[in-house]
Amino acid sequence: MSALGKKKHERYYDIFVEMAGFSCDAAIFLREILGDYRVERIDADMDKMHAIEHDGDVSRHQMTRLLAAEFVPPIEREDIMAMSEAIDTVTDKIEDVLQRLYMLNIQQIRKDAVVIADVVLKSCDAMRDTMEEFANFKKSKTINDKIIEINRLEEVGDKMYIEAVREVFTDAEITPLEAFAWYHIYGYLEEVFDACEDAADIVESVIMKNT
Repeated sequence: MSALGKKKHERYYDIFVEMAGFSCDAAIFLREILGDYRVERIDADMDKMHAIEHDGDVSRHQMTRLLAAEFVPPIEREDIMAMSEAIDTVTDKIEDVLQRLYMLNIQQIRKDAVVIADVVLKSCDAMRDTMEEFANFKKSKTINDKIIEINRLEEVGDKMYIEAVREVFTDAEITPLEAFAWYHIYGYLEEVFDACEDAADIVESVIMKNT
């Protein structure tokens, strides 16, 4: 492969890392919002979060344009598209959480949500670490461990989701409307873990097909 062709191929991997970075940015921002929640600034927070999500979309569109002009991409086109969509979904799911805080008119944040958001951030960090290693997946000795870590965090997230929902419905001080709202918010937080795992599953599939 020529130096130019190699550089073009590296751009695909760079965009994967870039997109995963936006997911991390969104997770960091969500954690900040939940840790210091201010109802009066929710509109501004939503605008900022949407800007992060939009930047992720821009990167995904760059990937699509690059792929459309590519004669022989580094991995199958379908896999490239699936990976970019999966990473983009992580960022979308994080934005969904904030949108539900707004739509359901949440006034105070439950402690469980903050703890879960910490693990969401860890999961996004693990996804970004995986994407950073992905460019070298044929020789990497650590990428499988990174995928396993994403799967582990998904299991942790599932358990936290179950306990948080149970706490909502056994809390005598919460109203039925509040319980309904938090049931949905916890569900959207749990979907972030699922989205990270989906991205990891695609990476694992690509490795199996190409090694």
